[in-house]
Amino acid sequence: MYILLVSWCFNIIAAYFGIALQASTNDASCDSVVTTPPHSLKDANNPAGLLSIAEGTLKEFLSKATGTAVDWVQMPGMKPGPDSVGIFAISQSCSGVAARACGLVSLEPTKIAEILKDRPSWFRDCRNLEVFTMFRAGNGGTIELIYTQMFAPTTLAPARDFWTLRYTTTLENGSLVVCERSLSGSGAGPNAAAAAQFVRAEMLPSGYLIRSCEGGGSIVHIVDHLNLEAWSVPEVLRPLYESSKVVAQKMTIAALRYIRQIAQETSGEVVYGPGRQPAVLRTFSQRLSRGFNDAINGFNDDGWSIMNCDGAEDVIIAINSNKSLDSTPNAVNALPLLGGVLCAKASMLIQNVSPAVLVRFLREHRSEWADFNVDAYSAVSLKAGSYAYPGMRPTRFTGSQIIMPLGHTIEHEELLEVVRLEGHSFAEDNAFLSRDIHLLQLCSGIDENAVGGCSELLFAPINEMFPDDAPLLPSGFRVIPLDTKSSDTQDSLTTNRTLDLTSSLEPGPATNHIAVDAPSCPNIRSVLTIAFQFPFDSNLEDNVANMAHQYVRSVISSVQRIAVAISPSGLIPAVGPKQSPSSPEALTLAHWICRSYSYHLGAELLRPEPPVGDSLLKNLWQHQDAILCCSLKSLPVMIFANQAGLDMLETTLMALQDITLDKIFDETGRKTLCSDFAKLMQEGLAYLPAGICMSTMGRHVSYEQAVAWKVLEADESTVHCLAFSFVNWSFV
Repeated sequence: MYILLVSWCFNIIAAYFGIALQASTNDASCDSVVTTPPHSLKDANNPAGLLSIAEGTLKEFLSKATGTAVDWVQMPGMKPGPDSVGIFAISQSCSGVAARACGLVSLEPTKIAEILKDRPSWFRDCRNLEVFTMFRAGNGGTIELIYTQMFAPTTLAPARDFWTLRYTTTLENGSLVVCERSLSGSGAGPNAAAAAQFVRAEMLPSGYLIRSCEGGGSIVHIVDHLNLEAWSVPEVLRPLYESSKVVAQKMTIAALRYIRQIAQETSGEVVYGPGRQPAVLRTFSQRLSRGFNDAINGFNDDGWSIMNCDGAEDVIIAINSNKSLDSTPNAVNALPLLGGVLCAKASMLIQNVSPAVLVRFLREHRSEWADFNVDAYSAVSLKAGSYAYPGMRPTRFTGSQIIMPLGHTIEHEELLEVVRLEGHSFAEDNAFLSRDIHLLQLCSGIDENAVGGCSELLFAPINEMFPDDAPLLPSGFRVIPLDTKSSDTQDSLTTNRTLDLTSSLEPGPATNHIAVDAPSCPNIRSVLTIAFQFPFDSNLEDNVANMAHQYVRSVISSVQRIAVAISPSGLIPAVGPKQSPSSPEALTLAHWICRSYSYHLGAELLRPEPPVGDSLLKNLWQHQDAILCCSLKSLPVMIFANQAGLDMLETTLMALQDITLDKIFDETGRKTLCSDFAKLMQEGLAYLPAGICMSTMGRHVSYEQAVAWKVLEADESTVHCLAFSFVNWSFV
């Protein structure tokens, strides 16, 4: 009766998925792989057939885990040693992509199996794993039918899903085995509509072999063997789907590291900051990663829909009106959103820069790419019912960020930290009121010498006293190398060089860094994925969408310039002088601006006495009025702005050159400027009445008066550019 009932259940499931529960006959994992005998590949819509497939899967898995069924070679950059997590190998000359690991873990076999079977807990790319049915095999083992969904790592390719059979059993020698393989067929899974966003991938016999040690602990063998259907992704991304090294980094090594991390936490070897349990910190890391993956993939069954896509720059705006800032089921601190969440995201190719170096720079020098007021908007929106976009008080980022570590993984490949951004209000009545912002940040892959699948910087605004179930809305960057570097190739960009380049991108002593003698580096190609999420009120959807679109464009521009600047082949003078107020060109331009102002207006721009040298540039940089300079071209573009000017435009030095003069003024302002332009060019001076201009985020800015004058070079006859001073400006 039991057999008949189980058989009936499996027939129902087979009909539901539209598949024959049958292993593929053309596995051919490798030329020497042990294949399942043909007589066992019969109709599997019954328990006996499933058990036959399970036993064949077990045999093939063991031949890979401990035998020579696959031609294994040592994982590049992962030499075994006393400090190594384990021994790692990848396949070569093999169908599909495969990786193998072996290591000693201080946990019992059953506990290890329990952890590894819960794939979403340790594999960041696993979106969902659903066990549809389970029954006990006659030999005491269990057979499960599983549907698994994997996130796509970028916006450029679809996600993957798997329909597999998983077999758990104990061998005669007492070893515990969990093995798994795909079943043939192309059923859509539980949600046919959602399945359209996935490409069905294949898992060849894979799994875990766990042997108990006499002295305690277990020896774990892990095999991952996949066919990720690389044909379905753009050609430039295929190295990600055809590389055994990538599978090893993202799955095999990650699995072994995770169970070792759990073992050390269980034994008390890992000690974190007061008040935070390791499990809580681990959950924070998982939530940041999952929230970022959710934003990148934007699955329809989660409530995401495309609002618009910028075809020219591939900036995608997606909206989720069903999303709330809940952290865990029934969380006390869940925040319902009146509108929902909006995400602006993009992916692009970058070259000749190490992912680790780029992400480390973005982490350490946030002011080079981020807008403090955008961070402030997201932070304020975390407070229930507080959507501050229309009346957001302008705040100046002091340039100071304090990184406070919370915890790290055992090999320091992943860091969890709290970042405090220090800010102060522009308004005089609130001049001493702190407007600090706190971010929970996850940083990984920043060690150039470590072997990692990708480098990430993910962050979410939090309250400074955030509880364990604090709501999180992650944004950030993911940089994935597309080409595997050889084990003997090292990046020529050292930490010292990075710090030198930093000084050419930020205010500071005048230095001139030229990389003409920098050693050449290999042609490193990476795909950079950016995603920023913003909560919004339904009445502000269009405003927030416009802000998000402009902000991501600004961040893209900044990151691209940073990538060129820190590239060993990049020449810093091509990037630095026009953006950096510390460069010699900026000093000269500041002198010309002040002298020309005095020449045309008969008064000093910097009072009470005109400073000289570096102090002149410093005073101009800190001047309360927004001072901007634009080129004299058919389409004038911004070439300089002081701090107030950057704050007014809501942009950065890096992104300044993307702003044209006509985009600053509204329609009335443009007409006024056109009518006074002839006077400006003839007399060298023009006064513009009170009006409205626009920031790059689409916000209106009022000013009491604007003064425009020609900036003359040293010969006092050649016009270098036009300067504008916006007096007593403020956001409307």
